[in-house]
Amino acid sequence: MGREENPVPREVFVTGGTGYIGRRLVQALLERGHRVRVLARSESVERVPHGAEPVVGDALVAETFASALRIGDTLVHLVGTPYPSPAKAAEFERVDLASVRSSVAATVRSGVAHFVYVSVAQPAPVMRAYLRARAAGERAIAEAGLAATVLRPWYVIGPAHRWPLALLPLYWVAERLPWTRAGARRLGFVTLPQMVAALVRAVEAPPASGETRIVDVPGIRAAARGTTPAG
Repeated sequence: MGREENPVPREVFVTGGTGYIGRRLVQALLERGHRVRVLARSESVERVPHGAEPVVGDALVAETFASALRIGDTLVHLVGTPYPSPAKAAEFERVDLASVRSSVAATVRSGVAHFVYVSVAQPAPVMRAYLRARAAGERAIAEAGLAATVLRPWYVIGPAHRWPLALLPLYWVAERLPWTRAGARRLGFVTLPQMVAALVRAVEAPPASGETRIVDVPGIRAAARGTTPAG
């Protein structure tokens, strides 16, 4: 699962490209020689990484960006509610789910070749509203018959997102007990560099037409190492 040394340059359209994961991903894609367009609201254009082409539009309204998509593009959908919590259930429907449905609609109209979606690890015992919204996003992609890669992290550790580090000793124990191992691995944490590496891998190695590839937490970690996840 290692990344190609000389990847085929791809046309990549990123929604949420000015956010926590998006800015790092856009920069990584540019460094690998890909051509990147970033959807941004007018007030956020200055946050689009240098070298990427900004596309002014609203991620909740397909009509505002569908014309910027091209046949054969890869669309990476990263729009979502920052710092998810149970108190934000309405935002998960209004922003997370509505935006992925808009991206799917724009993709179908435009002939995009590959849809990359950051969902969430599932099943899980908490954050039910968040899981429902992300699972509904996955269903929208599947029902559209798109070639897709769905990444399912639980929590991405990085700048200003480090509180779960205190839980790592508990995870260490849980991953070593037979009756908790599977859940601990599925709901484990990944780092921001691991997440970016897995997204780059997804862009550079698309699935076959109409196929959906699911990349869970062990798969995200493996993509960063350039290995196949252990069973």
